Amino acid sequence: MTVAKGRRPLLFLDVDGPLLPFGAAAGAYERGGQAQEQAAGGSNPLLARLDPGLGPRLAALPCELVWATTWMDEANECIAPRLGLPRLAVVDRPESSEQEERDRRAGLHWKTRVLLDRAAGRPFVWVDDEIGDADRAWVRDRNGDRALLHRVDPRRGLRGEDLDVIEDWLRRW
Repeated sequence: MTVAKGRRPLLFLDVDGPLLPFGAAAGAYERGGQAQEQAAGGSNPLLARLDPGLGPRLAALPCELVWATTWMDEANECIAPRLGLPRLAVVDRPESSEQEERDRRAGLHWKTRVLLDRAAGRPFVWVDDEIGDADRAWVRDRNGDRALLHRVDPRRGLRGEDLDVIEDWLRRW
């Protein structure tokens, strides 16, 4: 099945865990033989854990990239430039509600319902380190095989093998 032009699949991308791994040492990724420098001015020290090599791989995926992170639009200010990405659309976190509380008790991540609504029937990939079985079942029941929920190990972050899986899935659409 092919998605109509202009209706490419979406890729909802989390920051903490996938792009900023919790287990990588600061400056673990190198650019041009020199450790990536932390931004001056008291920036988030986790930014040194960002692998700049992910940017070109993400940009080359056949999809529309969307931030799905508590960083919100700050991801466009701090993360996108370091990856060489343009400004991306951002999924807004909804105000707390009784529905969100019910979802949480059912084991659903706050993003699950929001991302499915945002996709509005389009195929999508959700890359996050907090995806659970309840999220997978809920999305599968409502969206069938039109979604790939790809959990990233937050100690390692997004890697080439993750991107290979994601790219293979996206090429189906």
